[in-house]
Amino acid sequence: MNHSESPELTLARQLVEARQRVSPIADLSAELIPSSAQAACVVQQACLTLAGASLGGWKVGAKSLTGPIQGAPLPIEGLHPSPATVKRSAFGVLGLELEIAFYFGRVFEPREQPYSDEEVGSGLKAMAATIEIVSSRFAAWPKVDKLAQLADLQNHGALIVGQPVPYQATYPFTNPSMTFSYDGADIILGESPFNPAGDPRRLLPWLVNHCIGQGVALTPEMSVTAGSYSGVHFPDRPGTAIGQIAGLPPVQLVIE
Repeated sequence: MNHSESPELTLARQLVEARQRVSPIADLSAELIPSSAQAACVVQQACLTLAGASLGGWKVGAKSLTGPIQGAPLPIEGLHPSPATVKRSAFGVLGLELEIAFYFGRVFEPREQPYSDEEVGSGLKAMAATIEIVSSRFAAWPKVDKLAQLADLQNHGALIVGQPVPYQATYPFTNPSMTFSYDGADIILGESPFNPAGDPRRLLPWLVNHCIGQGVALTPEMSVTAGSYSGVHFPDRPGTAIGQIAGLPPVQLVIE
């Protein structure tokens, strides 16, 4: 570790290098593990800065109805409109999740007063089906400290975004009908798709206020993908993933 810089910056440098070289971090020094979620978010922002990456969106999620909410910024270079093609060699770990993303019709500028649930909800404008590529810069993943995973953009690899449609307040977000296949085979884990956070819209006020707490505006062009309905599938060969969520245009990803 370079003792002239903070542990957060050192970890960010290692993560950016691992991402660029597709060479996972074999040994994570204990002194580089973030001490808190706030420290992990400092690493996230440093990763974007060091990589010269623009902010294209956010991912947000929770593992249960009452569990803590966490988010991560998404580099715009990793956002791809559907249909998209990626090379398997560009990722170490590669998993696939089917999600719903949201778009706002207004800018949420940083301010001292938090935005209310009503302000956030009334700002929703559009939604889309997405496939998130789950990846990691740690060789030992998933057996890696949770705050280190949060620092690593919460295991984000890339996001494939379907065509957005106007937001529907009455849409059945807790149990939408959907299919998710890889080369024609169903890859939804469990008997039926569900988001462990419940209605993903409940995550959005947290994210908006998380952004403004970091002095970052959330703008209409940003995709906000809000947690997996499918579980994560790890393809073992090249192929084509197709996600179809009722009422939304399909999303497609080819892995070469």
